[in-house]
Amino acid sequence: MRLLPTRSCIPGMRLGKCIFNEDGIILLNEHVELTQGLLNRLQNLGIDFVYVEDEATDDIVVEDPISDETRVKALAEIRSNFRIVMEGSSKAKFSKSPYMGKAFNNVIKMIMDDLDSREDTMIMLMNMNVLNNYLYQHSLNVCIYATMLGMAHGYGRDELTTLSLGALLHDIGKTKINPDIIKKPGPLSSAELTEVQKHAEHGFKLLKDEPNIPLLAAHCAFQHHERLDGSGYPRGISGNEIHDYAKWIAIVDSYDAMTTHRPHRLAMLPHQAMEILFAGVGTLYDHKKVALFRDNVAIYPLGLSVELSTGERGVVVRINPAVPQRPVIRILENEAKERLSQPYEIDLSEKLTLFINRVDE
Repeated sequence: MRLLPTRSCIPGMRLGKCIFNEDGIILLNEHVELTQGLLNRLQNLGIDFVYVEDEATDDIVVEDPISDETRVKALAEIRSNFRIVMEGSSKAKFSKSPYMGKAFNNVIKMIMDDLDSREDTMIMLMNMNVLNNYLYQHSLNVCIYATMLGMAHGYGRDELTTLSLGALLHDIGKTKINPDIIKKPGPLSSAELTEVQKHAEHGFKLLKDEPNIPLLAAHCAFQHHERLDGSGYPRGISGNEIHDYAKWIAIVDSYDAMTTHRPHRLAMLPHQAMEILFAGVGTLYDHKKVALFRDNVAIYPLGLSVELSTGERGVVVRINPAVPQRPVIRILENEAKERLSQPYEIDLSEKLTLFINRVDE
């Protein structure tokens, strides 16, 4: 299968991977033939890229980092508990609920077990095939990214559980923000921006006294928008004043936000988001943490169409774990843009004079 911009797809192509709705339930199954109506609908719903079947790349299999069962369970718990907060008139309707803590701890265990069982430890882009309520899916994505990074960093099970919970619940304070502001398609006014920034404090207040939720998880909600140079919010703390868990979450929160379709802009591709993260190294983000993230994320996802510096065009077929920024490319077109009858593969980790010139955006 290959990954294509939805607007580049043509009627008659077939889906290579299922499309899920915001609850993790299959909306469009794999092998479904795409009509112009379906393509228009997907674009309107914010699906900027889709996996499609393709004879030249039918051996490419893109596995999700967690099982469908875990995805459905996690999104159901996020939705039901977050909606209790949204619909409640006061914190009292949500606080001191041991069930919430136990439910989310069970979700974290399922996620960690799924990730432990994976042979491929690379973080693949996760927003390609989900029609998402941004808050719910973003919370799950950030949790999975942070958990995988925590594993790569070497955290023990207890530390990892706290980091994962903090990541899953980092944006719960947005449930107390006017939804019209959150979903606004254009730039926010100064007053609206100030209102949105209150979500960090709201999140801390919601979580700090919750049974079965560690206080450090509440501080992840409080600190995930703080930055190394003190330019963040809500308190403008800097450097070592920011907990390491919040520093990890700051990176993956920013990355997932950039690679997700939003009302005011299209999703970026992973390599574009990574460039922005590195531009903030030393001022906004911790250098070693961003470097570890880079070394564990598939900057060029499997199935992505790329053009090499030679002018040849092809598809990413394998990721080199040691150098994920230099994958294996199956060349499908020569420099003259002529389709090859016998495609061949180039391992960019061995051909250091070649580089990816551009991707199909």
